Amino acid sequence: MARLDVNRSGEMEVFVRVVDLGGFSAAARHFTMTPSAVSKLVSRLEARLNARLVNRSTRKLQLTPEGCRYYEHGVRVLANLDEAEGAAALANNPSGLVRVSCNIPFGRHILLPVLADFMALYPDVSLDLSLTDSVVDLLEDRADVAVRAGPLKSSALMARKLGTVKMHIAAAPGYIERRGAPHHPDDLQKHNLLGPSYVRTAGGWPFVAGGVYMTIRPAGNIRASDGEALRELALAGAGLARLADFQVREDFARGALTPVLEAFTATDSEEVHAVFLGQGGHIPARVRVFLDFLSARCRIG
Repeated sequence: MARLDVNRSGEMEVFVRVVDLGGFSAAARHFTMTPSAVSKLVSRLEARLNARLVNRSTRKLQLTPEGCRYYEHGVRVLANLDEAEGAAALANNPSGLVRVSCNIPFGRHILLPVLADFMALYPDVSLDLSLTDSVVDLLEDRADVAVRAGPLKSSALMARKLGTVKMHIAAAPGYIERRGAPHHPDDLQKHNLLGPSYVRTAGGWPFVAGGVYMTIRPAGNIRASDGEALRELALAGAGLARLADFQVREDFARGALTPVLEAFTATDSEEVHAVFLGQGGHIPARVRVFLDFLSARCRIG
């Protein structure tokens, strides 16, 4: 079984300082020790190594060949240790710019309300936030993190799941008064279905009717570039829209929108992921803390 000796780095540091300062007394003053304590520590080190490092027969400090080699290696080891501790300290106090691309509904309803808390936790981190429902290329657009809804395509990107959101078909009460409420997915052919102008998947609105899965493509007279614009159109009475639960929860509660066909959309949901570059497990501290914050404060479903 390997032996854990937590004093080895301390012994090495004292020995290197003895050499750097030219003697036991100078090293003792540096470490606030007695010269005899420093001498005993070096003797203990020599006994452990089974090698003489310093000749004590002369007044001037004189290293043996073994002592020279140990000193040279010790300087490198202590420099590496300082670098490792510096990296750990930086990880505990991350700084720098994080470029974030986020779909507009999630950004407006979930992310933006809590970003002030993130900035309070990590004041040395700054964010460049882009809200878009277009799927960005992280490398081409120089984004560190992207929040995406819907199925993920196979890629070299890493992903952290933020949850699964229920989807609803919603309409304003005024629209239902004019056009009537659909009672079956087949009734949607008589309605104005508001759809996105962006395409993430080949399918349409999913329904399960009588145990049969079916999809209906929205083919209304208005298409919009983002999910929040579709919500605004639905609120204005322009037609039916398929929207995420976190978008419409308050609208349902205050009666501004009404869910329809809920019996046929019980299984309709979308996964939301934070995707990022992380080949080899290397994630900058500033990106890692932002991902951890998303997982803790922006989980849905």
